[in-house]
Amino acid sequence: MKTALIIHHVAFEDAGSFLVLLKEMNFSIQEVNACNHNWAELNPLDADVCIVLGGPIGAYEDHHFPFLLQEVHFLQQRLHADLPTLGICLGAQLMARALGASVYPATTKELGWYPLRITQEGKHTPVRYFDERDCTMFHWHGDTFDLPFGAQLLASSDACQNQVYSWGKNALAFQCHPEVTATGLEAWYVGHAHEIQHEKHSPSLMRQQAAIHGPKLAQQARLFFAEWLNACGR
Repeated sequence: MKTALIIHHVAFEDAGSFLVLLKEMNFSIQEVNACNHNWAELNPLDADVCIVLGGPIGAYEDHHFPFLLQEVHFLQQRLHADLPTLGICLGAQLMARALGASVYPATTKELGWYPLRITQEGKHTPVRYFDERDCTMFHWHGDTFDLPFGAQLLASSDACQNQVYSWGKNALAFQCHPEVTATGLEAWYVGHAHEIQHEKHSPSLMRQQAAIHGPKLAQQARLFFAEWLNACGR
């Protein structure tokens, strides 16, 4: 049976539509909390697919969150073995750090629904399903990263140049959130209530926007994820 490892940093930021498709495809799924998991128990080469999710901390904050060093080491081993690995938001930043790139605060925070611009290279990959003509992407990040050496930029947005990149044959990283669903975001509005208020956003307005954009994003995400898994031989 094919296996998938999903790494969380906060419980309410889950794998969304990707998790649904993994279940439909009969993957055996292991979900772990990066914050308190015994990393010595995890073999980075075991899972057929690994998804590293987001969270409200910086990939560079191991002085506050020491487990990040273990997670980066885990990703270094997996990435250099060229195993299918998908990073989202903090996950993408940790992948960039594992590949030797710098991660740091962005000049502006990107929070809400904004389109992606797919690069010429991205148009030949499954990332093309997220083209601005087909859907609007969800964003929630205050950090950014340099493109790792050897990586290929696949998509950008107005506020963030390095949105999606690939590395090697089987690693893919999203600064944005292709996995979210309108229903799943309800937990985000509660979990990130303080940040939403601080940024002067409205949960009601965010809910309205999710109702408009969420269904199409979820549809495109399924197309993307199925093709990406197939391209990775999974």
